[in-house]
Amino acid sequence: MPNAFAYLMLMIWPVACVVMFRRMGIERAIIWAILGGYLLLPPRAVFDLPLVPDFNKTSIPNLCALACCLWVAKRRVPIWPESRVMKVLLFLFLAGTIPTVLTNTDPILFYSVFDAEPVSFVTGGLPGLRIIDVLSVGSQQAITLIPFVLGRAFLSSQTGQRELLLALLVGGLVYSLPALLEIRLSPQINIWVYGFFQHDFGQMMRQGGFRPIVFLPHGLWMAFFFMTSAAAAAVLFRMADRKSRPRLLAATGYLFCVLILCKSLGPLAYGIAVVPAILLAAPKVQIRIAVVFAGIAVLYPVLRDYGLVPLDRILGWAEAIHPDRAQSLGFRFQNEELLLERAHEKWMFGWGGWGRNLVHDLTTGEIISIPDGEWIIVFGTFGWLGYLSKMGLLAVPLFLLLRHARHDRPTRTVAALALILAITLIDMLVNAILTPYTWLIAGAVLGYTESARRQEAKDDSHLRPKAGRPGLAKPLIG
Repeated sequence: MPNAFAYLMLMIWPVACVVMFRRMGIERAIIWAILGGYLLLPPRAVFDLPLVPDFNKTSIPNLCALACCLWVAKRRVPIWPESRVMKVLLFLFLAGTIPTVLTNTDPILFYSVFDAEPVSFVTGGLPGLRIIDVLSVGSQQAITLIPFVLGRAFLSSQTGQRELLLALLVGGLVYSLPALLEIRLSPQINIWVYGFFQHDFGQMMRQGGFRPIVFLPHGLWMAFFFMTSAAAAAVLFRMADRKSRPRLLAATGYLFCVLILCKSLGPLAYGIAVVPAILLAAPKVQIRIAVVFAGIAVLYPVLRDYGLVPLDRILGWAEAIHPDRAQSLGFRFQNEELLLERAHEKWMFGWGGWGRNLVHDLTTGEIISIPDGEWIIVFGTFGWLGYLSKMGLLAVPLFLLLRHARHDRPTRTVAALALILAITLIDMLVNAILTPYTWLIAGAVLGYTESARRQEAKDDSHLRPKAGRPGLAKPLIG
């Protein structure tokens, strides 16, 4: 159980956000209000109030960042994107919770049947959703979108995107110190500070050592954060002047070494792919790679459903690396099969919350499936409508960016952020790793494409010939 200090940290974070917004520029304040909360606040500690979403390390920073933008910085925060496709996706993401609730008002009961007599007894059950849950679920969706909205509004410029990359770099460098301590001593910091361990300790043991976790939900989240930090350091190195380049190159190498020490194969493979691409490839090439990754992520459920994903070959590759990795991946695939079959029963709007999307023993009600990938959790909970709207909000900005890149030269900052966003979409196929700073990145990419489109329209208007005044004709020559 979290100690009193854990709840005190949640309560004082709004004060910290007000201080940041008064002393920093709005871009930096938004980033650190959200990213700082993600890195520092206690996991699993929550204020659970009736009829409203949980107040935890995700929702509190999101709400505080929005409130400070409105009332401390006194800035207008536009909500609706300019693209029609994005408007539809945003609307479906928020309003799609209504049919999910309305189609799941029936409880799910578990029975014990006796063969000797035609009698069955209810041994347990899951509650049906109430109409009033529309407010709670819809509010949770809206809170989730706050970083996306703020990133689009305030991080679309190269300055804002550079601040985001710099924050990822600084956060990685600072967080590496407790991470290295846990690699050496074992994951203990969350216990020392907040009084509990947030996950299964056995999963933090690997290769005769330990994987760090600090204040994040899992060691995989920690490794993935160091991957994004190394990528941020790499792009800042590419953009730096001659004086700063040696330090940024050293930071890139150092963060990559910490990533290796995290002993997580997936994030390490992403780092091997992303960091060299940032260092060697042109921005347009990076964006093309990002779009390919995004396309794979969005189409994966369809390919998976029709048996077009070569699972045996993927498991063979994992087996060649290490038998334990193949066993872990095979376990995920088996659970995906169970959850996918369950999701098909309510494929359009999903099963809703309360664990209704999971597979249970029909007699005891015991959960017999473990969801890992973000995609199967969203698909089972909100159906195709929820999946397409959520993945669309994250992936469509990359396709819009590709369309812009065909006509103009994109910046290195937006290309690197696009690559980080795309690799996150790939990882969401196997892990529920969608974080608040991922939404910030997606919003920043979308805001950049909208700003570029407005600039293109402005330039075209200057080139377009002006119509003559009525009643006057140009003289003919010849």
